[in-house]
Amino acid sequence: MRKKSLLLLALAAPLTAFAQTAQRGTIDFELEELKADTLFIGTYLASEIDQRNLRVDTIAPGQAKYTYTAETDTTVYNVFIASEEELSKTVFLALLPGDHFRVTGNLRDWQVEGSELNAAYAPIQKACRPYQERMDSLRRAMTEDVYNNEFMPTWNRMDGLQAAYVRQHPDSDLSLFILSRIGEEWVKELYPTLTERVKRGPFASIARVFEEGFRRERTFEENKKRIAEGAQAPDFTLNDLRGKPLALSSLRGKYVVLDFWGSWCGWCIVGIPEMKKYYAKYKDRMEILGIDCRDKEEVWKAAVEKHALPWLHVRNEGNPDVSLLYAVEGYPTKIVVDPEGKIAKIVVGESPEFYEYLDRLFQ
Repeated sequence: MRKKSLLLLALAAPLTAFAQTAQRGTIDFELEELKADTLFIGTYLASEIDQRNLRVDTIAPGQAKYTYTAETDTTVYNVFIASEEELSKTVFLALLPGDHFRVTGNLRDWQVEGSELNAAYAPIQKACRPYQERMDSLRRAMTEDVYNNEFMPTWNRMDGLQAAYVRQHPDSDLSLFILSRIGEEWVKELYPTLTERVKRGPFASIARVFEEGFRRERTFEENKKRIAEGAQAPDFTLNDLRGKPLALSSLRGKYVVLDFWGSWCGWCIVGIPEMKKYYAKYKDRMEILGIDCRDKEEVWKAAVEKHALPWLHVRNEGNPDVSLLYAVEGYPTKIVVDPEGKIAKIVVGESPEFYEYLDRLFQ
């Protein structure tokens, strides 16, 4: 039986593919909790990092041993086993092609045999337990204030503990694995300190993901300087709902609202009724071009149909990445392009400011 939860989704950190010829990795779990508790086994197929796919299965109680076998022999997996969906009862492991190791003990005090990397990671995780217990306690009575002022600072202190290992061990493969599990600010600080051997090692594709992220950040900052009210709007071409190419320049001659959105974006959905109202009000003088971001094609099309969105639609598939081209910082983002192709207004978030601007513009 498969089960997913928000907490377990949050627990899984991404890894990326490491191609080599090897046997499928296996982990033998011989944990005390297997006998009486229902456990969760979570695995993340590293090569699908962009889709954030996560498989979480339940392990029925009454077993002395449970063996996990990787689905392929060419992929690095991030594996975790947990009880009661609590951070403080979760063990995180890296499984590389050809790995065969054993985990014994219990979810609070476990031992790893047959994997030096995971054996070295165990005491670091155990040192994190007080922070995790505090976070588990806070999660039971979570409010926005608790999240901002207690939960996240506790998480950051836990990340700092793990970052200390990375700082002291720049030539350890475990350091790169740890960086894939902690906050972005630590990655920016500590990734450059890692040795080239580590960056080319078994977790090399994590390094490639980080380096691509740094490249995108530099590009974002460069584009941000060019995306301003009064500047020329960069042209682009994306496929519409029928799979036909649609260029922004083809809409020249009237005002165009570039609406960066996604079905996963709560505030985007909240704003749909008002968007429909204003589209009906001014559609003879403006066009809306919905630019879907991060959705799979079938999800995007279903969302357009479900919400009966009457304007033009394209999907940002990443080539070109129009959200990067326009330095989009949050969702929704609405960018008004005037009939001459210049940026007239930028509004980030679902705000009355956008609708007030349209009223001033067209009345």
